[in-house]
Amino acid sequence: MKRFLRYTTAIIATSYLAGCKVGPDYKRPDLPKGMDYQSTPLTNTSGRGTNAFDVSQHFQTGVDVPGKWWELFQNPVLNSFVEQALAHNQSLAGMQAGLKSAWEQRRIEGAGLYPTVSASFNPTRNKTSKALSPVPNSNLWLYSMHTAQLNIGYVPDLWGGVRRAIEAASAQAEIQRFQLEATAITLISNIVSTTINEASIRAQISATEDLIASQKETLNTLKARQRLGDASLQDVVTQLASVAQLEATLPPLRQQLAQTRDQLAVLAGVAPNSPLPEFYLEQYKLPNELPVSFPSALLEQRPDVRAAQAQIKSASAQVGVAIANRLPNLQLSATPGEVMDKMHDFFRPGYGNWTLSATLMQPIFQGGSLLHAERQAKDNLLQAKDNYEATVISAIQDVADTLYALKYDADTLEANQTNYDAAGRSLKIVKGQLRLGDVSELTVLQAQQAYAQARLSLVQAQSARFSDSVALFQSLGGGWWNRNDLGMSPKDQEKLGKSLWPW
Repeated sequence: MKRFLRYTTAIIATSYLAGCKVGPDYKRPDLPKGMDYQSTPLTNTSGRGTNAFDVSQHFQTGVDVPGKWWELFQNPVLNSFVEQALAHNQSLAGMQAGLKSAWEQRRIEGAGLYPTVSASFNPTRNKTSKALSPVPNSNLWLYSMHTAQLNIGYVPDLWGGVRRAIEAASAQAEIQRFQLEATAITLISNIVSTTINEASIRAQISATEDLIASQKETLNTLKARQRLGDASLQDVVTQLASVAQLEATLPPLRQQLAQTRDQLAVLAGVAPNSPLPEFYLEQYKLPNELPVSFPSALLEQRPDVRAAQAQIKSASAQVGVAIANRLPNLQLSATPGEVMDKMHDFFRPGYGNWTLSATLMQPIFQGGSLLHAERQAKDNLLQAKDNYEATVISAIQDVADTLYALKYDADTLEANQTNYDAAGRSLKIVKGQLRLGDVSELTVLQAQQAYAQARLSLVQAQSARFSDSVALFQSLGGGWWNRNDLGMSPKDQEKLGKSLWPW
C-alpha cells in the first residue's frame, strides 16, 4: 500500500509539473483600433442654469463611474427607494442564487483533481455444501464473514482535460455573474427612470389641471358676456369644447400614473397596494458633471461585454476538453481491506488484503463522435469570438447614442423653455386685450392651446434630460465594480469563486 501511495504521488506530481493542457489558451481580444464614440471632440451641453432642469452638463473623459450613481440626482427619497428595491427584488435574489449554483458547479468539476475514496463493510452468513471442502480456515460448514474494504481511485490529469473543464465551469460562472450584474444595472436604471417618468406624469397632470382651471375661468367670462349679449353662443360652445377636450386628456394620464406606480411596486419586490413614496420633478437635480469612460474601458465595465469574454473563455476551454477526450487515459486504483470471521479480529495482523491496478485506455473507434465533438467545440469558439466583436460594437454604439441624446435633448429643452416663456407672455397679453375688447375669444382660445402644448412639451423635455443621464450611467456599465450586488460577503465570494478545496 505504501508503494502504491508513493507511485500515485509521483504520478500526480509529474502531471502537475508537466502542466500539460491541450487546446488553445484564452486571450481576451483587444478593442479594434480607431473605435470611438464620435468623430469630433465632446462638448458641453447647452443650458441656461436658471433651474435644476436647464443646466449645462460637462463630460469628464476617463473618470470612474460611481457605484451609487443615482445619488448624483440629489433625491434622498430616490436613494432610499433604490436601496429598498435592491434588498427585496426577487429577480435579483434569484440571480444571486444562480451564481452560487454556478460556482458550486465549478467546484464539482474541480473534484476531478483529487483521488476518490469510498468505504464498504459487508457482513455475511454462509453455508458450504458437504459435497465441497469447508471453505474457511476453521474447517466449518457454517460460518460468518466480515469484509471491510476501501476503494481508492485516481485519474491523473495528463492532458489537462480536467483543468480545462474547470476553466469552462469558471467561465460559465463568470457569465452568470455578469448576467447578475446586468440584472442589477437594469433594475436600478428602471427604478430611476420609472420614478422620473412618474414625476413627469405628475407634472403633466398638474399642468393640465391648471390649464383646465384657466380655461374654465375664460368659459365663465364668456358665459357672463353671452348673457349680456356681448358674446355669441358659438363662442361659449367653442370654449366649452376646448375645456372638455382638455379634461379628456386627464384620465389617460392618471391611468399612466397608476400603472407606473404598479411598476415601481414590482421593481421594489412588493405588491401594488403597498405604500410607496411619491416622486416629483422638483425633487431631482440634474448632474453637472458626467463621466465618460474611454472605449477601451468598456471591455472591463460592460457586463454584456464581460459575459461575451467569458463565453470565449468557456468555448476555448471546451476545445481542450474535446482534444483531451481523444488521448490516452491512465486510471490508478487500489482496494485495501480486511476479511475475518469474527469481529474481534479486526485490525489484527494476517487478515489484510489489497489489490493494486493501473489501466491505460486509448479511444480507438467511437463512431466519429470524439472527432466531431472537437470540431464542434472549435466552431463554437469561432462563434463566440464573432459574438464578442458584435457585442463590443453594440456597447460603443449605446454610449454614442446616449451622448447624442444628451446634447440634442438639452437643445430641445432650451427651445421648449423659450417657447413656453413666449407662450405665457402671449397668453397674458391676449387675456388683457380680451378684457378691453381688442381681440376675439377665438384668439384667446388659440393662445391657451398654444400655452398648454408648450407647458406639456417643456415637462417632457425636462424629464428627457434626466432619463438621458440615467441612460449614460447604464451604458457605461453602471459602476457595478464599485459596489456589491452579489448578495454575499467578499470572503464568501473568495471561497466559492476561487477556492477548489473539497470542503
